[in-house]
Amino acid sequence: MRAVAYNSPQPITAETSLIDIELPMPEARGHDLLVEIKAVSVNPADVKIRAHVAPPTDEPRVLGWDAAGIVKAVGADVTLFKPGDQVFYSGALARSGTNAEFHLVDERIVGAKPKSLDFAAAAALPLTTITAYEALFDRLKVQDPVSGAARSILIIGGAGGVGSIAIQIARVLTDLTVIATASRRETQDWVKDLGAHHVIDHSSPIAPQVAALGIGAPGFIFSTTNTDLHIGDIVEVIAPQGRFALIDNPKTLDVVPFMRKSASIHWELMFTRPLFETPDMIEQHRLLNRISELVDAGKIRTTLSETIGPINAANLKKAHAMVETGRMKGKAVLAGF
Repeated sequence: MRAVAYNSPQPITAETSLIDIELPMPEARGHDLLVEIKAVSVNPADVKIRAHVAPPTDEPRVLGWDAAGIVKAVGADVTLFKPGDQVFYSGALARSGTNAEFHLVDERIVGAKPKSLDFAAAAALPLTTITAYEALFDRLKVQDPVSGAARSILIIGGAGGVGSIAIQIARVLTDLTVIATASRRETQDWVKDLGAHHVIDHSSPIAPQVAALGIGAPGFIFSTTNTDLHIGDIVEVIAPQGRFALIDNPKTLDVVPFMRKSASIHWELMFTRPLFETPDMIEQHRLLNRISELVDAGKIRTTLSETIGPINAANLKKAHAMVETGRMKGKAVLAGF
C-alpha cells in the first residue's frame, strides 16, 4: 500500500523531509479496525514530530492522525463497527499514522462519520474536536460554575483548528459567553461567523480588552497557542478560583502568579487516553459520535478551510508548510490517493 513517511527530522523545505513509500497491508486484530483512508488533515503535532523527533526505529515513520475513511476489516474483539461503516477519528500517538492507504486504529477512539459531510470535511474535525471537548468538559469542567465569576470563557487563538471547534462546542453545549481572540480581519470575521459573542485582538494586550467588555472576569480561559506571550494577561484577567487550560508547549510557564487567585491549571493532550489505554478510553468514541450527531443536526459545522489535493509527499509538504506559519484559519485537508 502507498504511504508517506519520514526518515529523520528535517526542515519541510528539504527534499526528503517527507517521502512516498510502499508498505505491506496491515491486519486487523483485537479491538482494531482496518480503515481505508479517504482523507486526512494536518495538525501542529504532525509538524512538530516531523521536525524534531527521530523515528523510533530504523524504518521510516508514517505520520498523520486525523482521518476519515471506510472500515474494511475488523479484529476479533470489535463490537462497535463492521466492514462498510464510514468513520472518522484521530489515531494514537504511539502507532503508525494515517498518511497511508490503509490504517489500523482501536475502535474505542473512533466515531461514526457525520452523514452530512464528505470525507474531506469530516477529516478536518477529530483531533481538534477531541482536544476542545476534553479541555472544556474534562479539564475545565465548564458545566461547574466558578463562584462569583462571569459565566464566560476566553479562547485564545480562536481561528485555529482547536479554537474554531471550541467556539462552536461552547456555543452549542453550554450557556457560556464566548470571547475569542483573533488578530487579522479575515480571522476575526471567521470566529464571529463561528459564533463568538465577542472578538478581541491578541496582538494587543488582552486584559484591558476583556475588561472593556464590561461582563466581568471570566471563570474559564482556554489557550490554544502562544501561551507564553499571553501569560501575564491570563493571570490578570482570570477570575479568582477560575480554571485555565492550555494545549501548547510554552518555553517557560511560571505558575506562581496564579497562586494569589487560587486558579487551577490544566493540560489537555487528546493522545493521553489512547497512549495509556486508560479505562475511560471509549469516551473518545462517545464524544465523536455526539459531535457527529450535532453536525448532522446542523448545529456544528466542519472547520475545513482548504483542500490541498491527493495524499502524497508533495502535497503533505505544502500542508506542513502552511501549518508551520502559525497563521492557519481552520484546517487543511488532503483527500484521496
